[in-house]
Amino acid sequence: MTFVVTDNCIRCKYMDCVEVCPVDCFYEGENMLVIHPDECIDCGVCEPECPANAIFPDTAPGLDDWLALNAEYASVWPNIAIKRDPPADAKAFDGEANKLAKYFSAEPGLGD
Repeated sequence: MTFVVTDNCIRCKYMDCVEVCPVDCFYEGENMLVIHPDECIDCGVCEPECPANAIFPDTAPGLDDWLALNAEYASVWPNIAIKRDPPADAKAFDGEANKLAKYFSAEPGLGD
């Protein structure tokens, strides 16, 4: 099992999760984070740390597409293990529906 970053991370990109991850399995895109499924050790410490409630175990129903997205972009985006400030407008996007279709960017983030 692994954990999966989902829709609500897009344009919020809070980084509380990367700070607590013991194996540094988060990868940074321009406007969201993903978890590398082969590196995640299923410890679960990231899930309650996410202010946007965007992280779920991959056993939750309906997450197959998100698991595939996380795996795809974790292989090309830079690793991130150091928390930085979220975007200034993160709170405005927290909870908005259908962010994948509206805002997702395949561009990489800065990483560490």
